[in-house]
Parts: sequence; structure tokens; C-alpha cells
Amino acid sequence: MQTDFKLTNAMFLRLRLLLLSLGSGLTLLLVLCLGAQNLNDRHRLNLGVGQSAPLPSGFIVGVSLVLGIVSGGSLVAVLAPEQDR
Repeated sequence: MQTDFKLTNAMFLRLRLLLLSLGSGLTLLLVLCLGAQNLNDRHRLNLGVGQSAPLPSGFIVGVSLVLGIVSGGSLVAVLAPEQDR
């Protein structure tokens, strides 16, 4: 019975870390989209097979930051070691 409680507690901790990472990433992306509406200086990215739509440079940097936060938080949630008590 005690091991079931530890396993359930560890799963809830991982789920909480994952949801916190996704929630903070989505919140930052929403703020970034709202803030990038009035920027006039727009650049295109060369993707190898074509070009992207013209996007503000701050938006491009912000999206990479949000993707790093989400991927890092998800990685921590998945690879967190088991806690022995």
C-alpha cells in the first residue's frame, strides 16, 4: 500500500511539472502574440525550401524562448528521478 502511494505521488508531481511547463509556455506565447501586433520591422526566415511569412524579429526570438521553456520543462518532468523516502 505504501509503494502505491509513492508511485501515485510521483506521477502527480510529474503531471504537475508538465502542466506547469505547458501552461507557462502558453501564457508567454499569448503575451508574445499580443505584444508583437504593433511591430513594423518584419523579417523573413530562409528555411532551405522556402521563406517564412514576414514576422517581427522579437516574435521569432520569443517563440524560440517559449519552445525552450516548454521542451526543458517537459524533459524535467519526464526524466525526474524517483524519490525514495
